[in-house]
Amino acid sequence: MTPPPSSYLDSNQCAILALWYEVNASLSAYHKLLSAFGGAQQAWEAGFEAWQALGIHAAHLARHKNKEQTSASIDRIEQALTAGQYQLIFADQSEFPAQLLQIYDPPPLLFCRGNINRLQQAQIAIVGSRKPTAHAQKTTFDIAQYLAQTGYVVTSGLAMGVDKQAHLGALAQTDSDYQGRTVGVMGTGIEVFYPNHHDKLFSQITEQGGCIISELLPHTQPHKHTFPRRNRLVAGLSLATIVTEATIKSGSLITARLTSEQGKQVFALPSHIDNKNAEGCHHLIREGATLIYHPDQVISDVNVQLDFSTNQSSLTAPSKPSTSRRSSPQSAADKTSSAHSISAHTSSPIKVPEHLSSIYGLLDWHGQDLDALLIASKLTAPQLIGQLMELELLGAIDVQGGRYLRL
Repeated sequence: MTPPPSSYLDSNQCAILALWYEVNASLSAYHKLLSAFGGAQQAWEAGFEAWQALGIHAAHLARHKNKEQTSASIDRIEQALTAGQYQLIFADQSEFPAQLLQIYDPPPLLFCRGNINRLQQAQIAIVGSRKPTAHAQKTTFDIAQYLAQTGYVVTSGLAMGVDKQAHLGALAQTDSDYQGRTVGVMGTGIEVFYPNHHDKLFSQITEQGGCIISELLPHTQPHKHTFPRRNRLVAGLSLATIVTEATIKSGSLITARLTSEQGKQVFALPSHIDNKNAEGCHHLIREGATLIYHPDQVISDVNVQLDFSTNQSSLTAPSKPSTSRRSSPQSAADKTSSAHSISAHTSSPIKVPEHLSSIYGLLDWHGQDLDALLIASKLTAPQLIGQLMELELLGAIDVQGGRYLRL
């Protein structure tokens, strides 16, 4: 028996899809069958008894026995493909992200929506808490925007909190050449919005030139087991992972661990020692993650890996190379000013004049008192107060309880 005929998919692709459906997207069962029979078509054509002898799960055996149901499922997928509801790429196609082929358990296919060219471009993952502090939301947004402006694609898991801000930051571009530089990896089927209220985010990503992917079958509902699978793809697609804020039990630490196991670098942002939301970041730093306080530090380290990766695969380097920063480094104040020029709640950048950039670079979101700023800036009190007043009038800083902090 041959796989169901299709005008959209060739016979081998039909066999892969049929097999993927019958094992219900189980990676272990799929690879066991391929190993035993030498290919998807041979595995799909093998009889019930042959599958049973391999110890395949009873639910998979029941699906394998019902060929009509398999054919109907493939027909529905083909109809969706023909209607342009989503795309389907297989591991042996050039459109498939080569970096995923290097992980321990690569998926045989990906359902996609949006611009699949993003999958071939250099990606950096940003992950973290579903309930981040306001400071972490802003920092995540700013870092993502900065990375996208530098030419990188920001990859995350479409969850609430940090993931959402990472996608939104990457999308907040006024330069059309750098719009849509984000990839969202789903922990559900390609047709299932989760969380439900993120449907606008999903649409925004695809409409602005980003890409959304899932290895799971369409209509697959969220389950506690599907999200670690998603995390493995987030890590696998990316050259490195940044954790901006996470609790000690956060799923983001799974992504960080998978990133490390794949031989890639993990970056983490520090916070106050009494910030429970950041305990996961502090744990990662203690375990060997690289502490960062500016995205240029990530770019500097990742460029070394990217130089190697582009020689080993078809991965596309950022079209706006960040290596120029290493040959002509900015001052810390200039870099801080440019990295944090956009608020998470507006797309209008705050232009910090050059004569104020030094004092602006000394400020953070926790606040500095006047005495500390006098010592750090080496300005006179009138000079310092005058510059702080200018920054306040620009809307770049605020004063709370006698402490000056960024907005």
